[in-house]
Amino acid sequence: MVNREHRGPGSVLGAGRPDGPEARIGAIRIALWLIAAVLAARQAAVVLRTPRTERFTDLETWIGPEGVLHVKGSLYDADKFTGTPFFGLVLKPLARSAEQALGWGWTFGTLGLVVVIGLLAARALPQPVSRRTALLAAPVAISLLILSLPVRNALYLGQTSIIPVLLVLLGLFAVRGERASGVLIGVGAALQPTMLLFAGLLWFTGRKRAAASTGLTFAACTALAWAALPHDSWTYWVHHLAGAGLGASPDTNANQSLHGMLLRFGIRGPLETGLFLGLGAAVVFFGVRRAVRYAKDGQLLLATAITGCVAVAVSPTTWQHQLLWVLFAVVGRAGRKQSDRYMWPVAVVLVSTLPAKMMLPNMPVTEPIRDNVVLVAALAAAVVVPFLSRTHPQYRSPIPTEYAAPAPARWKWVPLVPFWRRVLTRPNLLLELLLIRVGYSAYQQVRLAATGGTISGGRATAEHHGEQVHAIERFLHIDVEHWFNHLTVRTGWLEDFFNFYYTSFHFVVPLAVLAVLYLRRPAEYRWARSALGFATVLALIGFWAYPLAPPRLMPELGFIDTVHGVQDFTKPNYGTLTDLTNQYAAMPSLHFGWSLWCGLVIAIVAPRWWMKALGLVHPFFTVCAIVGTGNHWVLDAVGGAAVVGAGFGLTYLLSGPRVRQPLKVAAGAQAPPVIDMSKDGPAKDRTPS
Repeated sequence: MVNREHRGPGSVLGAGRPDGPEARIGAIRIALWLIAAVLAARQAAVVLRTPRTERFTDLETWIGPEGVLHVKGSLYDADKFTGTPFFGLVLKPLARSAEQALGWGWTFGTLGLVVVIGLLAARALPQPVSRRTALLAAPVAISLLILSLPVRNALYLGQTSIIPVLLVLLGLFAVRGERASGVLIGVGAALQPTMLLFAGLLWFTGRKRAAASTGLTFAACTALAWAALPHDSWTYWVHHLAGAGLGASPDTNANQSLHGMLLRFGIRGPLETGLFLGLGAAVVFFGVRRAVRYAKDGQLLLATAITGCVAVAVSPTTWQHQLLWVLFAVVGRAGRKQSDRYMWPVAVVLVSTLPAKMMLPNMPVTEPIRDNVVLVAALAAAVVVPFLSRTHPQYRSPIPTEYAAPAPARWKWVPLVPFWRRVLTRPNLLLELLLIRVGYSAYQQVRLAATGGTISGGRATAEHHGEQVHAIERFLHIDVEHWFNHLTVRTGWLEDFFNFYYTSFHFVVPLAVLAVLYLRRPAEYRWARSALGFATVLALIGFWAYPLAPPRLMPELGFIDTVHGVQDFTKPNYGTLTDLTNQYAAMPSLHFGWSLWCGLVIAIVAPRWWMKALGLVHPFFTVCAIVGTGNHWVLDAVGGAAVVGAGFGLTYLLSGPRVRQPLKVAAGAQAPPVIDMSKDGPAKDRTPS
């Protein structure tokens, strides 16, 4: 059923003619394969450069010289081996040779399996797919797999969790004949018992012979292991109830299953067991039923991903290296609008490749979701997300996004990116919030890392740069920081006001401006958001290239830190403050840069003069606050203004002039038209919907 459907002119290995669009696709394809190769090489280098005592820790506990597979007693005496007895039976003869394979052989062998999985996934895309998608799917899939946390975790620890996934995909998408298919999946289930759920998928999609073969192979492998290792089999299947409780504590965040989630919620004993069994049964029922429906619809890869996500949820323990099924759910199409179509795949990729702390802030209110973010994604794929069927009218033709007509620019070569069209409608809110959070988390990480090397070395470099900036300001006669800082300290109400302004308005005002634009002027929201993003990226480059000590961290100059208090300069990191953030990220000042962005956006889009004036007051108060509190030099504010100006300039160069959009009017009123000059003709009127 599957093999016939996924062969034909859309083959991933097809080649196009070396002219026109086909040549461009070929060039893109080569570039993507190069990216995949670079990612694989980098991942291998990271693993192989790790000290021998720190890498392959799980593999060493199994097959190392002192590993459990060399012990004559039970596999489970040390609670280090968590695989099935059949897994131990397979690995025991290979233990001695596997010791020699640690390092290069194991790393590149695992990467080879990942490449095969990526090729199988690309080959299994539901038909019909465009030629471009068919040609580019394989390198994209391999790159995502290499970047995913499960693969990185398996490489680092020396885990074998990739093998059951590969066996299932081979059985479903590669081999001919139902019996051979069932044998491969049955062996995978013998290695990881929750893979038995795929027997249900096979049975209810009409491949009963394959389902029976899966069950028989699983039973035969398990019986073989029971005959060879009776004590261990009793320990695993009866005493530990199919491995439950083996290995690390099941209530840790690493266990992304329903069982682990309930334990983290503080539920214990019979109540937890009952809830786990009840919730697990419901997930299996609804998830497998959905998987069968999508398999019959011709989306077997999506059905496979859903079944794998069910297995992730209902397994007693599902460690990070066993979560690869969640990434495959990216192939599902959800959302009838084009603007909503990217929400699900972006969320899945981010969940699968980034730590949970980057997805959600470290706040008590977000802990229930953050601690179970992968499980939430798996449950969403299994039972919640309304994936479209191939017969749905919006499956191949989603409701299009509304774009503004082309507009002339000052220079003919603007916009530089012609396909970056100016969108009139607002973007998906959840996607925007997710990207803003991930972007800010990346900003925090880069800002923290840009210390110029070690903390002590970074301090010396930053103080040297501080002396340079101070000397330039004295030459220009703008070194007013010391005078204004001491004036602020001598004036109590001024110190209180600037301290409050410095600590309170840095995030509140930009978020408020973005929220108002999103609700009232979506087209200008995109323009303003892009400018802010470019400015922040440029600022990160500045932090990295020119670490700078602010005035308050230049002890010989006599500045007073009114916000953070007195620092202990006798320590290399002068206290715990530098454990939280990079104190040398002063040039350019994003405190002033973001406030200037707010002021300019308000001045440009606000309908009344007093609103424009109020917006411009914000950067004035901000520059007074950052100088008065001793947190920035005057030239830091100049740098902040420079990156903001460059951000607006890049937005203009790449996408062209902004869309001039009127305020949203009340229901029933006639909206004024959007006047947009076209390059090819007279002005056109567009009334926004």
